[in-house]
Amino acid sequence: MNALFEDFDEIAEIAEALDDPSPGARIMAVMELADSADPAAIAHLARAIADEDAGVRKQAAQALTDFDGPETAAALVSALKDSDDAVIAAAALSLTELKDPAAGDAILPHLGDSDTVKLKACLAGIKELRRGEAMGPAINALQHADAGVRVEAVGVIGWLQDEGSLPALRDAAKDAETQVRRTALAALGFSKSEHAEATLIGALDDPEWLVREAGAETLAKAGGARCVPALRAALADDFWQVRVKAVRSLGKLNATETAIEIAPMMDIPVPNLRKECAAVLGEMAVVETIPYLEKYADDPDPDVRKNVRWALGRMATK
Repeated sequence: MNALFEDFDEIAEIAEALDDPSPGARIMAVMELADSADPAAIAHLARAIADEDAGVRKQAAQALTDFDGPETAAALVSALKDSDDAVIAAAALSLTELKDPAAGDAILPHLGDSDTVKLKACLAGIKELRRGEAMGPAINALQHADAGVRVEAVGVIGWLQDEGSLPALRDAAKDAETQVRRTALAALGFSKSEHAEATLIGALDDPEWLVREAGAETLAKAGGARCVPALRAALADDFWQVRVKAVRSLGKLNATETAIEIAPMMDIPVPNLRKECAAVLGEMAVVETIPYLEKYADDPDPDVRKNVRWALGRMATK
């Protein structure tokens, strides 16, 4: 509790100002209640969520970010039906800051809500709480017409990391919307199954580079030796962002046989790509790549120089 409020019953005293006729005074009261960091303030902030002034309601929704638990979650969920978009946005953001799994008790009943904004916010809010009861509603939400809802639903499923959800995630990886596919591929990172790996490899042929990038990146977590040929092919992708992820994944998989293919990519005029190539070549420590690294020991980019010199130093000890 804030030291400024230790010596007297400050919460009740501050809360009295929530009845002040001035919205400005009520906003100040909300801010002071938040500053107190006292759980006793939650009930008063919940009352402020229903204030007649939208500015007070928004401030209360923002203030609840500093608290947790079922009571906080219930107040924020109630704010999702506010008439003011700014209040709704503030409540939705505060919901994502909840960390106490018990807070999910107030969110779970709303995971089938017909209101798109409310449903999306509740899915986002329960994601990191990892409540198993959210799996069924999240899978159902993958059929929602709104892509934003589908993205949040994939997030819930991914955080639960249940092998039983693989069919749903693989279906989501074929969604019409780029962001849904991308999120689904990232969510597959927890699985080591051949089905997850096959989906990720298939994503390397997606028409959208953002999806190919996600597939290449996640293969470092969910892939094995079988994915190396596909990642090697991705080294020639039209987008350097995809090539960076392919290089990184090949490094994490310790696919040293690809070092001689990665080394010539040091000549590509993209500092981020050269930096990643140098780091991975250092990790692989294949001496045949030394000439490519030496060529860039004085690269104009400081991060590239740092990685090149580290890689050369590592190989010198081999």
